[in-house]
Amino acid sequence: ASQDIWHTKYQLKTKTGAAVDLDIDGTYERVARALSQVEDEAKRDSVYQEFKWALKQGVIPAGRIMSNAGAGDHKPATSTINCTVSGTVFDSMDDILLKNHEAGLTLKAGCGIGYEFSTLRPKGAYVAGAGATTSGPLSFMDIFDKMCFTVSSAGGRRGAQMATFDVHHPDVLDFVRAKREDARLRQFNLSLLITEDFINAVRNDADWQLSFPVTAEETAEDNLDLSDTTQFTYRHFPVKRGYISNKEGLVACRIYNTVKAKFIWDSIMTSTYDFAEPGFILIDKVNEMNNNWFCENIRATNPCGEQPLPPYGSCLLGSVNLTKFVERPFTDKASFNFEKYKKAVAIFTRMLDNVVEINGLPLIGQRNEINFKRRHGMGILGLGSTLTMMKMAYGSEKSIEFTERVNREMAIEGWKQGLALSEEKGPAPIMEETFTIDEEMLIKRPEMEADGYKLGDEIKGRVLHARYSRYMQKVAEFEPELINELAEKGARFTHHTSIAPTGTISLSLANNASNGIEPSFAHHYARN
Repeated sequence: ASQDIWHTKYQLKTKTGAAVDLDIDGTYERVARALSQVEDEAKRDSVYQEFKWALKQGVIPAGRIMSNAGAGDHKPATSTINCTVSGTVFDSMDDILLKNHEAGLTLKAGCGIGYEFSTLRPKGAYVAGAGATTSGPLSFMDIFDKMCFTVSSAGGRRGAQMATFDVHHPDVLDFVRAKREDARLRQFNLSLLITEDFINAVRNDADWQLSFPVTAEETAEDNLDLSDTTQFTYRHFPVKRGYISNKEGLVACRIYNTVKAKFIWDSIMTSTYDFAEPGFILIDKVNEMNNNWFCENIRATNPCGEQPLPPYGSCLLGSVNLTKFVERPFTDKASFNFEKYKKAVAIFTRMLDNVVEINGLPLIGQRNEINFKRRHGMGILGLGSTLTMMKMAYGSEKSIEFTERVNREMAIEGWKQGLALSEEKGPAPIMEETFTIDEEMLIKRPEMEADGYKLGDEIKGRVLHARYSRYMQKVAEFEPELINELAEKGARFTHHTSIAPTGTISLSLANNASNGIEPSFAHHYARN
């Protein structure tokens, strides 16, 4: 099976089907060569040898890199990036169709894409320009669904899309139940944006207001009284333009309906039990822990959900096969070679950073985002297999301690390389950007005031990233001096780790190791 999938998905061939990669080593050499070509000429050969060593030791760039890096002569319109998120889908026919067009180009390049659709007004809302009511967000999702099916059919690779939807939206129950209709939205994964106030409402058996913004024009024309709390409320909304916001940045919304929060919760649980969808995205926690908390409002993820991204955000992926670092497996003397593992992580960090230079993304917004922030997502695969090889029970206290160390070592080594690469090649441009401290920043990070920062002060991105990211603050608990240097010099990238499902690369390039961080659910199974 591993050979068959490599042959089908990753082996480079000419348009006539003749093999360019003669074997798996040929694929490794092609990828290593392509990623080392972005280095200065004096370093290319030594970096190529390092990359080739790392690939043979268990580092596995994600599928788009393995398939498309160095393949420009045979498929020049493809990308090395697995994950993208659409630009914000604004509530107008022009913008909906523009985003559909952009998504088609993105899928054609081989990327997956995510969108938030709860920015569109609810079913039955009046559309002044058309003199009629709208059919609602789900009807427009159908357009994206058909586009994805058509593009993926033409290109031979199944398209991947994620649709996210805010739990405050009046059409949330339609979204929850959407896949009960035969053949509807089959090119989508669906996930709800779940907020802390919703979780609290469920716990307290409270009412839940379903609402959507009123435009500034509508408010003026109809002389709406936004202080009437029986008809209007203020809440977080990703779009401010054309709407009315208060000083906290909350947007005025019309209340369409009020239901029990538990009723929505029970509907979600029933649908998840019956259809395994929709998924949950704890969006407040995502934004709280985001390293770019000061300049991003994340509302969507890539199709598998491991990579939350801002509008036009892109992220490349890669995973380290842990089974390759186990020595004396299946014996009482089994051990994990952490020194070799850290060396592989260090080389892999450089390798993934180099992918940014050959991203092949089709949209200028995507290219600007990835070049400005240079985020990548390195993770692990084969954890379940590794624990078995080391005679640990999955989920045991010993296995949890081991997993914690594996991920901590990856994170710390990655940020050490983020500093070293910054010193060698320069930091991500966002690190040198100057940001003005506003009220929202001080609300999110009250410790900034304690550190002497005031409203209107200017501050570099590298300081906001290293000192005030909740994630980087956790890194500082283990490596405070590293964080001090990152705040002073800036990192090469804004994000480093992300654990993906790794289904196909685990089965093929990792020779049927267990997926991601999951246990081995079955040693024999059939795959469609």
